[in-house]
Amino acid sequence: MEPSREDVLRALERVIDPELGRPVTELDMVRDVRIEGGAVAVTIALTVAGCPLRSSFETQVRETVGTLPGVADVSLAFDVMSPEERQALTAKLRGGVTERTKGISLDASTRVLAVASGKGGVGKSTLTANLAAAFARSGQRTGILDADVYGHSIPHLLGIRQKPVLVDKMIVPPVRELGGASLKLMSIGFFLDGNEPVMWRGPMLHRALEQFLSDVHWGELDTLLVDMPPGTGDVAISLGQLLPRAEALVVTTPQPLAQEVAARAALMAKKTNMRLIGVVENMGGEVFGSGGGAALAAELGVPLLGEVPLDPRLRQQGDAGEPLVVADRDAPSARAILELADRVAATRREQGVGIVKQLPVVA
Repeated sequence: MEPSREDVLRALERVIDPELGRPVTELDMVRDVRIEGGAVAVTIALTVAGCPLRSSFETQVRETVGTLPGVADVSLAFDVMSPEERQALTAKLRGGVTERTKGISLDASTRVLAVASGKGGVGKSTLTANLAAAFARSGQRTGILDADVYGHSIPHLLGIRQKPVLVDKMIVPPVRELGGASLKLMSIGFFLDGNEPVMWRGPMLHRALEQFLSDVHWGELDTLLVDMPPGTGDVAISLGQLLPRAEALVVTTPQPLAQEVAARAALMAKKTNMRLIGVVENMGGEVFGSGGGAALAAELGVPLLGEVPLDPRLRQQGDAGEPLVVADRDAPSARAILELADRVAATRREQGVGIVKQLPVVA
C-alpha cells in the first residue's frame, strides 16, 4: 500500500529549515510531491541557489518521509524561489515580530546582554561564545551579535564559515549546530574578504549596527548576546540608542589595571542607561592572581557573577572553533562558565528606556 500525499505532507511538517527555524511546509517551500508505488519524490524550493545547508534537508526528509509505512525509496530535488516568493516569505517572517523599537526587527521579549570590557585581551569574545553556547545547550533560543567590528573573532571561535543568506532585503544569519541546540550569529567578518581590516568612523559604525538589527532576521530569540568592542566608544553609545532595555555584563582580569579600565566600561553602560547586572573575573589563577573581579563588583555595587580560571584548553578549543562548554563540560573553566550562565539567567530582568539625556561632550 503506497503512502498518501497527505501522509507525506504531514511528515514534511517535521522538516525544519535550519536557518529560518520553521517547517518547510509553513514557509511554502514544498514545491512538489510525487508518489509512484513506494517511491516518493519531493521537491523543495530553497531561498537561494547553492544553499550551504542542503544536506540538512536531505537528512531530515529521509528520516521523516523515509520511515512512513509503504515508502520504499525517497528522492529529494531542489528548486529556487522566485523574487515574488522570496518577498512573500520575508513578509511572513517579519509578521511574527513585535517590534522593540521602530525599524528594529528584534522581538520586545528578547533579552539583550552586552558583554563589555574596558580593555582588549581579557578573553571577552571567548567568554561570550562559550556563554552563548551554554545558553543554547540549556534550551534557550540564543543569538550573538559580534559588534566588535575591529576585532571580530566570534565566527572563528564558533567555527562558522558559511556566509549569511540574503532573502529579498532580509539577511538570514548563519546557524551553528551544537549537539541538538542551535546558535545564530551575525558578524561584520562575514562581509569582508579574508583578514581585511575595518576602517570605519562613527556614523558608519552606527549604520552597520543598525542594519544588523533591522535587516537581519533573528526570529524568535530568548537571549541575544552582543560582543562589544573594548572601551567606551561609538558602538556602546549606538547600542544604548538602538536597543532599549539592554543589559551589560563587564569582564575583567584580576590585575588592578584591568579592573580600573573595566570600571570605565561599566560607567559608560550606565550613562547609556543599560542595566549593569554584574562582573565576571576571567583568567584567574597563579599567573594573573585573583580578587580583581570581586573588587570591581564591590566598587560598582553589583554582584560578582563568575570567576573563570586561566585554562589553556579554553584557548585551544577557541582556535579549533568548538566551544569548551560543548567539547568538555567537566573542564574547570567550562564548569565556571556554565555556573555563570545559570547565575545570569537567574538575574531579574528590568526594563530600561535607552539613552535618556544628552551625553556630555569633552572639549
